[in-house]
Amino acid sequence: MRINGINIPDHERAEIGLTRFFGIGRFQSVKLAKKAGIKLDTRIKDLTRTEISNLSQALESFKTEGDLKREIRESISRLTAIKSYRGSRHISGLPVRGQRTKCNARTRKGKRKTVGSLTKEAWSKSEAATAADAKKEA
Repeated sequence: MRINGINIPDHERAEIGLTRFFGIGRFQSVKLAKKAGIKLDTRIKDLTRTEISNLSQALESFKTEGDLKREIRESISRLTAIKSYRGSRHISGLPVRGQRTKCNARTRKGKRKTVGSLTKEAWSKSEAATAADAKKEA
């Protein structure tokens, strides 16, 4: 079923299905269902047209999807514009909220990159090349 431009699987319960909207979690979905007058244990396929229209009207009072994403993007750009510490962490792609980065933070930092040393293959090639140069000189 498609509600406000979001596809929700028919077999899901209303409480879980409403979390498909960006910015709506389990707690907000309960509040949204109560506001729309929907029972939490009903399946999405069993919703009537009036319940769907009530749901779309209730969704207007919550910040979801594009509005919420725009607000998040604007707040990050504000932090970077004023050159705050959090803004600089956003720019450099590091954790913003004080997490350690020596051994963790792979989600934020990305795949490991070897810096300042060679791989085993490159090391063996360079040693072989220096050994060959040493034989030529002798």
